[in-house]
Amino acid sequence: MSNKRVYLFHEGNAKMRDLLGGKGANLAEMTNIGLPVPPGFTITTECCNYYSKHGKFPDGLMDDVKAALAAVEKDMGKRLGDPENPLLVSVRSGAKFSMPGMMDTVLNLGLNDQTAEALIRLTGNERFVWDAYRRFVMMFSDIVLSGQYPDLKKEKFEHIFDALKEKVGARQDTDVDAAGLKELVGQFKEYFRKVTGQDFPSDPMKQLELAIEAVFKSWNNERAVIYRNREKISHDLGTAVNVQTMVFGNMGDDSGTGVAFTRDPATGENRIYGEFLMNAQGEDVVAGVRTPETIDQLAEHNPEIYQQFVEIAKKLEQHYRDMQDIEFTIEKGRLFILQCRAGKRTPQAHIEIAVDHVNEGLITKEEAVLRVPPEVPGLMLLPSLDPDFVKKNKPTLLAKGLNAGPGGAVGKVAIGSAAALRMAEAGDDVILVGRETTPDDLGGMLASRGVLTATGGKTSHAALVARQYGIPTVCGCSALRIDEGSRTISADGVVLKEGDYISIDGTNGLVYIGQVPTKMPEVSGKFATFMEWADSFRTMGVRANADTPEHAAEAVELGAAGIGLCRTEHMFMGDRVPLVQAMILAEDDAAREEALARLLPLQREDFVGIFKAMKGYPVTVR
Repeated sequence: MSNKRVYLFHEGNAKMRDLLGGKGANLAEMTNIGLPVPPGFTITTECCNYYSKHGKFPDGLMDDVKAALAAVEKDMGKRLGDPENPLLVSVRSGAKFSMPGMMDTVLNLGLNDQTAEALIRLTGNERFVWDAYRRFVMMFSDIVLSGQYPDLKKEKFEHIFDALKEKVGARQDTDVDAAGLKELVGQFKEYFRKVTGQDFPSDPMKQLELAIEAVFKSWNNERAVIYRNREKISHDLGTAVNVQTMVFGNMGDDSGTGVAFTRDPATGENRIYGEFLMNAQGEDVVAGVRTPETIDQLAEHNPEIYQQFVEIAKKLEQHYRDMQDIEFTIEKGRLFILQCRAGKRTPQAHIEIAVDHVNEGLITKEEAVLRVPPEVPGLMLLPSLDPDFVKKNKPTLLAKGLNAGPGGAVGKVAIGSAAALRMAEAGDDVILVGRETTPDDLGGMLASRGVLTATGGKTSHAALVARQYGIPTVCGCSALRIDEGSRTISADGVVLKEGDYISIDGTNGLVYIGQVPTKMPEVSGKFATFMEWADSFRTMGVRANADTPEHAAEAVELGAAGIGLCRTEHMFMGDRVPLVQAMILAEDDAAREEALARLLPLQREDFVGIFKAMKGYPVTVR
């Protein structure tokens, strides 16, 4: 292990991803190029690996943390736990490779009854303070202690909040006033005491130590392990921990928070793409608790902040030479950048952005080909809902939402991840339907043909993860009502049962009743340009798997130099299955010969068609 285990942001740089994780390295880099980044420090990935191996912190780690914290406190003129001028911090994970939503974050750490009263005196904004406090109690309980006390899960606290909102007649969280939120904090702490038999931790240094440990533990939580297996990320990399000064987007109507991309992650179009919420904290946007506004509407709220953000976005893309995913907060009319990383994008956007960056002189053709993951060209061939069928047959539209992940998908309604997994294992094509999705839903999402959520926006967890895997997604479908008790969904009076078919158009944000046929895309435009570049650099021929004349013709069209595997058993699928069954189940030789005689010309015609389609290219038959 390195001697230095904790780095202030200005002590690191973008090349230290192995040690500081992607988030820590980017925070360091943004600090050093002069962007408005709240001060903080990063605990290295080596410390996480030590914890995973030994079940405890390296000796002296908290002494190093206290020294780094003292430097941040000096920079900010505030101290953690100070009853007169308190500092609050966030504690976030950050592995070498981006794992959005897979590990844990704690916000507003450092709050207790004394620091809350101090913040009320300093800000004059009682509602903001009690809102931050109730978030902290819920988040800390859920992330740090629910492993030991399962009844401290977030949803338990949300039930308490829902009951209070009903009591005061509030529709949204923001409708609850300061007195209501103060009462809620008391209810949360009383519930905590009831579950644990102890008071909620009030010592900020103890809060910090427990939160750091929780982030280390989250490296091996179930959803993180599933994600790494899927993404082929090594399990021994560990996560860094980033402790950063809190800035607040929930201080009133001149504050807010958002997530934005330097280009459209769905299409690759060269425009700022994202969402924000005024008077909110970051988890409100990514969790889909409230439906946000689009980033261009920020210009209406604060044109100066919007222009500053556009300039920072351009600077970051030029600096990293790639499309960036940026988290930001506005506190009392002041912009802060909390994070940047290479943005997750759809297969279409991968191609579009790579070709555009070459044309703009940011990268070379070789870099473009190497940057696009090898599975992307295959994902580019995902189906979409057949527009000709839709135009001609006008299927019944169930609801409209946000076009969060392009492509078309058809499947049976599956309410929740458990149902999606169960139905998919039984062989059904399913559409995962839920109010929202959380990182815990990753398994259900991967088992589904598409995702449909009632809340959330284009930067919600559902959208980010689904886009990454090419899963068509419609989010923010506010007309959708989900009844888990009766296992039904409804919109505008139309009720569907779990197991009924729906079709979703993730490109246009539409949900249809029934089964709409899908259609494969064509290789043209920038996709064709990209594939020409890839062809110019490859050093070996590429052969396809093809079992029918149609597959063979498609393979040639897509540039295959032959068929590496033609599986003859695949020639007997579809409407030929009864002939194969008759041959296998024949009671005598004559019946078997009759069945074979009917199969032989069909197979012979297939081979003739395959060899004609291949135009002299080699074919390997099994």
